[in-house]
Amino acid sequence: MDSKTRPGNKVVVETAEGKYVGIVMERPELADKEHIVIKLDNGYNIGIRKDKITKIQVLENRTSHEEYKPKKHVADPSKPTISVLATGGTIASRVDYLTGGVHSAFSAEELVSAVPELEEIANINVKQVFNKFSENIVPSDWVKIAEETYKEIKKGVDGVIITHGTDTMHYTSAALSFMLKTPVPIVITGAQRSSDRGSSDAATNLIDAAVAASTGNYAEVCIVMHAESADTHTMIHPGTKARKMHTSRRDAFKTINGEPIGTIENRKITYSRRKNKPRGGECGIDAKLEEKVFLLKCHPGLSPKIIDSLTDMGYKGILLEGTGLGHTADNLFDSIKKAIDSGTTVAMASQTLYGRVDMNVYSTGRRLLDLGVIPCEDMTAETAYVKLMWALGHTKDQARLKEIMATNQAGEISDRTLFE
Repeated sequence: MDSKTRPGNKVVVETAEGKYVGIVMERPELADKEHIVIKLDNGYNIGIRKDKITKIQVLENRTSHEEYKPKKHVADPSKPTISVLATGGTIASRVDYLTGGVHSAFSAEELVSAVPELEEIANINVKQVFNKFSENIVPSDWVKIAEETYKEIKKGVDGVIITHGTDTMHYTSAALSFMLKTPVPIVITGAQRSSDRGSSDAATNLIDAAVAASTGNYAEVCIVMHAESADTHTMIHPGTKARKMHTSRRDAFKTINGEPIGTIENRKITYSRRKNKPRGGECGIDAKLEEKVFLLKCHPGLSPKIIDSLTDMGYKGILLEGTGLGHTADNLFDSIKKAIDSGTTVAMASQTLYGRVDMNVYSTGRRLLDLGVIPCEDMTAETAYVKLMWALGHTKDQARLKEIMATNQAGEISDRTLFE
């Protein structure tokens, strides 16, 4: 980094495409080195590839940082206590308005300084589990998160918040739902927009996650995120029924084939008609997973050689994201049979999202059932994929696997599918 691209400098960046005026932003630890990011006068950030830049002119040097002293967090015995487990770079953040930089909060003091409303709700414990973009999270990370969550619950906290990138949040929520038996709420939250943007949802989501974790009258894994594009309320989505449905909207998460647990507005939870597991009971962990499971989307022209290759590579399970009620092209049948005969478990979810897999309606589905394909009821493909990993972590017996996949383990199967 040279003197022209120091964070805080106001610069004119010239490229072949045009000129850009803004403040040079600090780059997160996980960011690449090939771009500089500047904040434009309209408040938006843009990244510019360094090899596209022809000239940089400094308009104003503003490299001094704001003086910052974290607020001391004082525990209040009259309030509930929650633990916040961070899995990404920023669990909450404050903006340095001199440099434009965003600074992560990794301690209770930094957290309540960044989001002071948290201290009004509960006592806060903070722990960094790891520091990853959510697209880089792998199944072994789910196990790590489950273990750390279990440890915090055993300490006697009233709830746990897990901060997480939004891209794969619903995979993690499903995994924790199967792995953990919990007497308190386990709340996963994140942000669609970063804390330096005026439209950031980070603070609201974290505040409402604290409400859910500390006062929620239920004991299961959930996701708390914005319920609409405005800031009036958030939604509590069941961990096995949640799905990200938009790339950038703040209300990207929806409950699929079921009802949300409730909504949070003005720090008050309003519960839906859904029957929730109440607080209390035992705390347990069962984090055995078979990682060699493949999620395969069925599409026109899909080659049976793909399934053959997965079988040859030793995959223990294949979750087919089939069409309609749970179908594939019949040119795949021989490869599916070969996979099942070799000991690979093949299960079926639907790519339509809403509705239930029913492979008894058409001859295609019935033939797949005869081959031994396991239907996944009204689970999303992502939840079914995770559940198959968890089931295969416990048994390779096909009869037992069918039983596990057909039995409601963590609210993943609805008694009645909505919108029928």
